[in-house]
Amino acid sequence: MIVVTGATGQLGRLVIKALLKTQSASEIVAAVRSPEKAADLAALGVQVRRADYNEPATLETAFKGADKLLLISSSEMGRRGVQHRAAIDAANRNGVQLIGYTSVLRADTSPLGLADEHRETEEALRVSGVPFVLLRNGWYTENYLRSLAPALEHGVIRGSAGDGRISSAARVDYAEAAARVMTGSTQAGRIYELAGDTAYTLADLAAEVTRQSGKEVKYQNLSEADYKAALIGVGLPEYMAALISDSDTATSKGALFDDGHQLSQLLARPTTPLATVVAEALAA
Repeated sequence: MIVVTGATGQLGRLVIKALLKTQSASEIVAAVRSPEKAADLAALGVQVRRADYNEPATLETAFKGADKLLLISSSEMGRRGVQHRAAIDAANRNGVQLIGYTSVLRADTSPLGLADEHRETEEALRVSGVPFVLLRNGWYTENYLRSLAPALEHGVIRGSAGDGRISSAARVDYAEAAARVMTGSTQAGRIYELAGDTAYTLADLAAEVTRQSGKEVKYQNLSEADYKAALIGVGLPEYMAALISDSDTATSKGALFDDGHQLSQLLARPTTPLATVVAEALAA
């Protein structure tokens, strides 16, 4: 039995879909905060169990009978460390034989501010005694296309990444990789540094959007402080603006570049090209 946390999230749903290609639905548990949002998964025969990171007792019940647990990192930045430890403890008490954790690219050395909680979780796994495998995911290409509409409206993509190269991949690539790892053998102790095959800069992204949309879009590089202020100006909370601007600055220092091709090797296919994700975003 494989339990997937955060199964109604964007990544979690894709992982469940990938698992269903090779696993019986009855062997998959979707651990979710709100079971009513997982009715579509239940209709496929997937077991749906309530699991709230902030309510450890629900984790204890949700992980019952699990052989493997895919711990998809919580979206509650600032609380991830505590929440993930609760999940690891519950898995330990239930005798889970393998935990897969979705960390961040090169978490042990990453200059990204958000890497701190991932490092904390990785250490919690090491001291737990539960066998584990780390899926250190790079950026999702979709992260950069959430603001596609205003970029097209104003003709500009803003950031503080400079000429930093980004080896991102589509969310579905990371999901399929997670499914392969969780259904594979001899995974305990492995660390996967997962990133896209072809790197690009935000100027390259703007050029691709221009090419496909027919509307000129330029990349405007700002200082970290100015980019943070711009994000706050369009309505983002201060903590989120700080996180995004910090991540962009870290990108300028190489935080999101990787040429190891471990993701495509794991998938046995090339990762999804930037042009494909841009096309899908424009179509949507």
